[in-house]
Amino acid sequence: MQTQTNSDSILVKNYIFGDERCIEILIKKHQQRLFSFIYSKVKDKNVSDDIFQDTFIKVIRTLKKGDYNEEGKFLPWVMRIAHNLIIDYFRKNNRMPNFKNSDEFDIFSIISDDSLNAEKQIIQEQIFDNVRELINELSEEQKEVLIMRMYRDMSFKEISENTGVSINTALGRMRYALINMRKLIEKHNIILIN
Repeated sequence: MQTQTNSDSILVKNYIFGDERCIEILIKKHQQRLFSFIYSKVKDKNVSDDIFQDTFIKVIRTLKKGDYNEEGKFLPWVMRIAHNLIIDYFRKNNRMPNFKNSDEFDIFSIISDDSLNAEKQIIQEQIFDNVRELINELSEEQKEVLIMRMYRDMSFKEISENTGVSINTALGRMRYALINMRKLIEKHNIILIN
């Protein structure tokens, strides 16, 4: 994995310094994985092709502008761009089924639309990704308490026993974790609602 990351970094640097072949190598290298990811979400080959191309257009523009700063994380960065374009696709197309105006209008023809569920699932995944990134920006002590409390459903007494700190210290770390997450949400302008 480390070798792939290093070679991606070298290819990105060389591309930024004018070696046009490097972007072609990067695209071919990650094509299968990225396309499979996109297709798994939209379930349409033509739409997947479009989103794949749009992803690399965005990648190329960002690299050319010199705005790339995801050192050593090229593929996750590209996947995040694709993920955001998939969400944009679902939002733009509103994925509402067409129905004719008639006296026999059935509300369930809208409610049971599976593509709405796919959109919600993608938005939910994006929210989970954002929350994971926020948690990773916390200090180790705050992260530890938050994970024990929120993901392992441990009481503050159990957290206190596991971490070797008082209950008050565990409570304080949890409080600061939540305060810091709120600050990070505002700083990064993240929306955490579905």
